[in-house]
Amino acid sequence: MNSFFVNNRNKLYNILKDGDFVFLFAGEAPVKRGDEKYLFSPDRNFYYMTGVERERCIFMLAKNNGVRIERLYIEPDNGHQAKWVGANITPAEAEKASGISDISFTDEFESDTEHYKEDVKRLFIDCERTDLMYSQTPEGLEEIFPKASVENVFHIISEFRVIKDDEEIRRIKNAINVTRMAIEEMMKNTKPGMMEYEIEAYYNYILTKNGVKDKAFNTIIASGKNGTVLHYTDNNSKTKDGGLILIDAGAQREWYNGDISRTFPANGKFTERQKLIYNIVLNGQKLIMDAIKPGVPMPSLNEKLKDYYFRELKKIGLVQTRDDVFKYYFHNVGHFLGAETHDVGNRNQELKEGMVLTVEPGLYIDEWEIGIRIEDDVLVTKDGCENLSKDMIKTVEEIEEFMANGK
Repeated sequence: MNSFFVNNRNKLYNILKDGDFVFLFAGEAPVKRGDEKYLFSPDRNFYYMTGVERERCIFMLAKNNGVRIERLYIEPDNGHQAKWVGANITPAEAEKASGISDISFTDEFESDTEHYKEDVKRLFIDCERTDLMYSQTPEGLEEIFPKASVENVFHIISEFRVIKDDEEIRRIKNAINVTRMAIEEMMKNTKPGMMEYEIEAYYNYILTKNGVKDKAFNTIIASGKNGTVLHYTDNNSKTKDGGLILIDAGAQREWYNGDISRTFPANGKFTERQKLIYNIVLNGQKLIMDAIKPGVPMPSLNEKLKDYYFRELKKIGLVQTRDDVFKYYFHNVGHFLGAETHDVGNRNQELKEGMVLTVEPGLYIDEWEIGIRIEDDVLVTKDGCENLSKDMIKTVEEIEEFMANGK
């Protein structure tokens, strides 16, 4: 299992030059109030390199005088405190998870780094944004290595993470499968007049039943006009007979995410107008999936969808110019998916085999109270793409039959 993380570290080490030192930090859950903290979620670059899921751990990778240094710092034994919050990870557990044999404790970190004071030429720290003020690096680390130039390792690791290996795809598929089951549970239990949060309760039940500890993002249960708001998450309105419900949801399994959107009628039967717009979106999704293959510039997919929308919406009198499409479609057709819902990666690059991305065309017609989004997760293959969420129903006929039969 830890071979995945070993391979990731090897990729990073192989591009280091002599005198390069990399420091990554697991992070720490913020305090909610009093003694309570928010759920901890490890920094994804730290996890990608170590497989360790505990707070306040530190990873060091260096090439020093031709020697590889690979060390993991974990918190010391917490003694009696373990009876209150659980025991800290042990060196043996940390080595099993990561494949790193050189394990030290965090209270030794500062004295250890002093030994390399004169050796560090380039200090690599993880800054998601370009400004170093956003770094997780402990205060004073740059002062320890005054002769080092400070570099950002975030973009290097991001390039690794854009291409998913078999282990990552397995995790994403598992997250997608639970998401599918949970959305189907909502669909078969929805009745007009229910509150959006009542529908969401069925989703939460399936996630909990399947051991999911966290969601990929806050679930969107948007009925009627709420469905025209892209990131509506209040989920506190009453559904209406004859209205649509837009669901955007994702489960998280082993720190990897699913992300699926479906839109269905509260009473199980689309109106003719709803069906017309739904099929425009559905055919748009097929158009984009058919266009996905290595070498295609990612931004061109969105332009292709807008061209298609212009033609279709003009036929029904909603738009007169291509610019008018923006009134009804104002986001991108997809994003990278993986250890983060909006995963790392340059969205202006060409597609490559091994990328995982969402395909999520939508139309949001406020004056008709119609918001429709259809989203699936795809893997870019050698000559096209594989729909990883293909088992999730989505045609008008499939949805109506499923809701009529309750299964």
